[in-house]
Amino acid sequence: MKRKNYRQKGFSLIELLIVVLIIGIIAVIAIPNLVASRRAANEASAIGSLKTVSSAELTYKASNGTKDFGTLAQLSGAGLIDAVLGCATPPCAKSGYLFSLDAYVETASYPSYYDATAVPIQFGTGFSGTGARSFYINEIALIWYDFTPAAPNGTSDSQRQPTNGYNLSP
Repeated sequence: MKRKNYRQKGFSLIELLIVVLIIGIIAVIAIPNLVASRRAANEASAIGSLKTVSSAELTYKASNGTKDFGTLAQLSGAGLIDAVLGCATPPCAKSGYLFSLDAYVETASYPSYYDATAVPIQFGTGFSGTGARSFYINEIALIWYDFTPAAPNGTSDSQRQPTNGYNLSP
């Protein structure tokens, strides 16, 4: 009679635990980098969207006949920006940011101007943060940013430069 070999071929529990431990270590290293990459992509998208809004505003002002800037809905209706960015009821959500635009008509004392902002839906650098900077642009087409949940605010001086924030444009 032959004796059966009951020794199984395969992985032991220790080997499986080591593999799970290695996968856990890789995940601990990779996930924060992935979240940071997503946040950087959201910020780049916000900057690009504000540049699109700025170009659309100049086109709208040159072509609408009133020499006034338009709202996000008006820009979208004119086909200058997409429907996601030009929603009917701002703020409009796109790529982790909320976009808003205030267009002011020309008066006797001041020409028409606009203030466009992009603020993160969830501010912060943690796992749930969609952005760590807020952005602002106006008719002089300089993008400003700030490390706070509120975007920089424009002033009414001749240069229309924000009172807070940092210039992102070269």
